[in-house]
Amino acid sequence: MSFYYLARAIHIMAGVVGFTSLWLPLVARKGSSLHRRVGWVYVVAMGVVAITGLIISSWRFLQGPEHQAHALFFMFLSVMSGSSASMGVRVLRTKSRTTAHRHPFDLGLSALTLGLGLFTGAWGLVNDVPLLWGFAPVGILQGAASLRYWLRPPQERMHWWFQHMGAMVGSGIATLTAVLVVNARHLGIEGMQLAVFLGPTLVGVPGLKLWERYYQGKFAAKARSPRPERAPASADGAHSRVAS
Repeated sequence: MSFYYLARAIHIMAGVVGFTSLWLPLVARKGSSLHRRVGWVYVVAMGVVAITGLIISSWRFLQGPEHQAHALFFMFLSVMSGSSASMGVRVLRTKSRTTAHRHPFDLGLSALTLGLGLFTGAWGLVNDVPLLWGFAPVGILQGAASLRYWLRPPQERMHWWFQHMGAMVGSGIATLTAVLVVNARHLGIEGMQLAVFLGPTLVGVPGLKLWERYYQGKFAAKARSPRPERAPASADGAHSRVAS
């Protein structure tokens, strides 16, 4: 088996694991052991998917013009999904920060997403591939927002919560888009249909915003609610404790 087919086999297996483990953390109680354990399965699987996807797509991109549009699209999705999954974990590890975060790994992934988005959009415009220039702004906005988050001090108390949510949902959107593109021909979809392949983004982003609004209201109500006052110890109770 050649290196390409080995990478492809690993990519498919990791993709199946990632796709099946995507859903449970979304509905499991946040912070529970089930949420964390299945979430880690998803993150590791998406890391493998991103690396092998880059290997496969880069190889196909070099094979000739007839493969380059699809190859570049999957290369872009690999970077987007891997970068989002990484950020979903990294924001939890840096949630106590009060200043800008300039770790080369985090800034590098964000800059790669932004740069590849710009390249994908330009390549799509030059070669008249609507899927590429139409989908590129998703990654451009993702990369720019990530850089902005890391390079600024936190702007709200629960910043890490909302960034974690956004990053993991973003990774899930990229995963669903890849699954749709790969299986499009089995669903009777011919060619690279922008309107179809933007479906997960058009549904997922508004859903994420509604979810964020729900938690913003929940955290705001919790912050406004007075803390229960501790009842003062009675004189008899205090005397008995001292006597004992």
